[in-house]
Amino acid sequence: MTVICSNRVFAATLSLALATATATATTAIAATPNDQLVIGTSLAQVLSLDPQQATEVKTQEILANTYDRLVFADQKDGNKIKPQLAESWQVDDKGITFKLKDATFSSGNPVTSKDVVFSIVRLLKLDQSAATNYKTAGYTAANIESLVSAPDDKTFRIELTDKVIPEALLYRLAMGVSSVVDSVEVEKHVNNNDYGNEWLRTKTAGSGPYVLRRWTPNDIVLLEANDEYRDGKPTMRRIVMRHVPESQAARLMLERGDIDIASALTAADVKTFETNTSFVIDKVKTGGYYVLAMNAGTEPFSKPGVREAIAYGIDYKGIANTILGSYGRVRNVPVPEDWAGAIANPDWSFQPEKAKKLLADAGYPDGFTVTLKTISQTPRVDMATAIQANLADIGIKVNIQQGNGADIVAAHRARNFDLLIPQTGSFMPTALGSLDNFASNPNNSKEANNAGNFVWRSAWDIPELNALREQANSERDDAKRMELIKQIQEKFIALKPAVLPMFERFEPIVLSSRLKGYSGHPWSLTRIEGVTKSDAP
Repeated sequence: MTVICSNRVFAATLSLALATATATATTAIAATPNDQLVIGTSLAQVLSLDPQQATEVKTQEILANTYDRLVFADQKDGNKIKPQLAESWQVDDKGITFKLKDATFSSGNPVTSKDVVFSIVRLLKLDQSAATNYKTAGYTAANIESLVSAPDDKTFRIELTDKVIPEALLYRLAMGVSSVVDSVEVEKHVNNNDYGNEWLRTKTAGSGPYVLRRWTPNDIVLLEANDEYRDGKPTMRRIVMRHVPESQAARLMLERGDIDIASALTAADVKTFETNTSFVIDKVKTGGYYVLAMNAGTEPFSKPGVREAIAYGIDYKGIANTILGSYGRVRNVPVPEDWAGAIANPDWSFQPEKAKKLLADAGYPDGFTVTLKTISQTPRVDMATAIQANLADIGIKVNIQQGNGADIVAAHRARNFDLLIPQTGSFMPTALGSLDNFASNPNNSKEANNAGNFVWRSAWDIPELNALREQANSERDDAKRMELIKQIQEKFIALKPAVLPMFERFEPIVLSSRLKGYSGHPWSLTRIEGVTKSDAP
């Protein structure tokens, strides 16, 4: 799964870059070049580069720089929606009409409204987890072709459904899954009606400021500047993402100048940089959560009393203080506490005696044994160990099973787990954006096979909660919508959720103070073209 240009000059340059990029942490390396950005991170969850398929956090960073979308949410300006490929747009009662800028794909093909139609239709026709936010807004594989159109090469039109308001649709169009792909190139590589997925999993076909030159799973991603980018060639001619999942190794590499950014450090290692003026800590608010998912399709988690016992069986404050640090804060309501419409936290806290009584009342006075699955990644492994110890105090024996992203995500989507620690994000910086993962499940049947739906994965049937969410999503009156948002949160708590929010999630990124213009995006859609680097001291 490697992509390399065949040009000899480029190959020679690439060899030099990779020699530098793959040096070990125990070897002294000079400071990174001013025109290269080297990122130390975990690439364990980079499973596909197809923008209409991939949803993993680190994949979004790659896609953000190799593709454009119609619009983007500007993290430097309160996450306001701003134009990217779109020059302007007009909202009316029935839909949104966009006028496109002049732009070209890295192939040299022009970006047209037909490419936008192709990309959105492709997203729904592939019908994978990436399409979930569109499906909750009423867009489906069956109706999407009737709801998008290209009146001319520079005009794109999308109709509103009765399940979405214009603001929420704009934020969906700003997501990484809404990246505009080069339809001409992708259609050349369609195989067995796969919409070009097999080809696009390991290639890029975008109009962004960078192009993919190499991806070796769990090793390295190399992006090269797109010389023909419409806004000018980026300052950084190369982005190197290195797989450095071990926090201590990444910390040492950052201190020595071998990498410019570390984004997979433990909370303790992040803390070591707090007073070091040579580095900056960017604490990115994601709007998402670290969650304890319970499989409500099987006993004992089908019983609300058991789920409530677990809610009272976790030492949230202790875990936040000793493990999470800058990665999160305690929050059991699926709306961040400082967002409009958020209700107060319930009294869930570590109360072992109350938890034991709830277990006994639910028919489990002697507890039970279960397996907790988690991705082998900071900070989830340490969280799993702490939860294991907490639940042992209330009579629940937990065996921990660690795995890579592919294994754990597949188990989650197949409902093949007892307990599992996933993480969520928010596709827009509003209460509804955060709630969408926790209050949506239109069809809980196994036959629905809605693996992209977060609640469905836990087999938690919530028809009343889902109906409230749909009502709120279509309500255009702000005051009425806010009242519905509060009702959804109250109902969620009352139902003793099988998708238990534990901690509001932050992404701490430690970067060299040599960098200017870098700002982590809440959806990991961080663009690099405006980043510069000063000389090493």
